[in-house]
Amino acid sequence: MMFPLVRNALSSLKIQSIQQIRARQSHSKQSPDFHDKYGNILLAGGATFCLVAWVFTTTQIGIKWNLSPVGRVTPRAWNDE
Repeated sequence: MMFPLVRNALSSLKIQSIQQIRARQSHSKQSPDFHDKYGNILLAGGATFCLVAWVFTTTQIGIKWNLSPVGRVTPRAWNDE
């Protein structure tokens, strides 16, 4: 047999927890927002743009990338004077 004070305390705790659960559920998103709809598309588009920009930069603007001269450099003849 429970005491009335304990019984009232337990029932009020149960009511509060149920109210908290309902409040949490009511704050959840009901419909997808902008990021849910377009987030992945924008991320893929940005990554593609960045990749294309770097490929263009590395291939088209004429930077000499200081690659190894092995096989392209010929030694000069030695002059004894």
